[in-house]
Amino acid sequence: MPALDHYWYSLNPVSLALLPLAGLFWLLAGLRRQLYRLGLLRSVRLPRPVIVVGNISVGGSGKSPLVIALARHLQALGYRPGIISRGHGGRASHWPQPVHADSDPLLLGDEPVMIAEQTGCPVWVGPDRVAAAQALLAQQPCDLLISDDGLQHYRLQRDLEIALIDGTRRFGNGLPLPAGPLREPPSRLTRVDWCLVKGRAGVGEAGLDLALDLALDLHLGEAINLQDPSRRLPLSQFIGSPVHAIAGIGHPESFFALLRQQGLELIEHAFDDHHPFQAADLAFGGEIPLLMTAKDGVKCRPLAQPWHWVVPLQASLPPAFTQALEARLAELCAAYPSPGVSPGARPGATSGAHHG
Repeated sequence: MPALDHYWYSLNPVSLALLPLAGLFWLLAGLRRQLYRLGLLRSVRLPRPVIVVGNISVGGSGKSPLVIALARHLQALGYRPGIISRGHGGRASHWPQPVHADSDPLLLGDEPVMIAEQTGCPVWVGPDRVAAAQALLAQQPCDLLISDDGLQHYRLQRDLEIALIDGTRRFGNGLPLPAGPLREPPSRLTRVDWCLVKGRAGVGEAGLDLALDLALDLHLGEAINLQDPSRRLPLSQFIGSPVHAIAGIGHPESFFALLRQQGLELIEHAFDDHHPFQAADLAFGGEIPLLMTAKDGVKCRPLAQPWHWVVPLQASLPPAFTQALEARLAELCAAYPSPGVSPGARPGATSGAHHG
């Protein structure tokens, strides 16, 4: 609902007029949650631990950089994570499907292709995350699974939940879809394992007893040439002359703001989330450097020119979070059957834990 996006962050005549539909959405969403809680709707437990990364609002909050950072951290610890995603925006004729670094993002989704490219993890996508996870596990001996943007996909049972909150936009006007950006009420955050905040953390959100003191540091990496990825430049090399900047993400201004913080003078071009870029979208005349997000870069590769650059968004995980996560995972993985990994290939533990 991109046309409504700019109405979601204030109380205005449009959002107020949509309150009856928002009330119906709230009622149906709550009923669905309760049916899963009571077991009247069937959920599926997989033979590996499942970590869900998600949020309660619509729009870019930094979930994909968090998934990438989480996968890399787990790989460094010796785990072999697999990643599942919905493949939002993908036009494939059948699901689920595996995703590789060179997959077509228009068929399988731009975020999964970006995640596969930056992590090297097995990635499978499909609207039914259970089917995607089962297909992945049938092909790959993974220790655990990360579900990207799966907080509301209750058919998939999960062991750990990580919710991400936009540090600037927070919960918008506090209203549910379509009057506001919320997919679930803020009280849902009291039942997740960790709340991370993109940017500024705070204490006490929306009247809830939430201590959101785990700030996720999101920062820009060096620019990577889209035509020749071996060419890399620090962003300081682009200071002094205007550059074009495009962003087809949930919150384009967040990307532009990070570039401006580096001292760059921008000519901004915002597009809808998951925009299918065409050559005309990048034809600004001349050879002025053009900077874009990594998510947009996987779609613009066929259109690459020497002056096109990708600037990846990178996440640094809070140490307090990684310490707690490692302890929980050691317990969880010990409670699940081994995927045929030799002893010592991943961290072990002596006790088991279960989280519904």
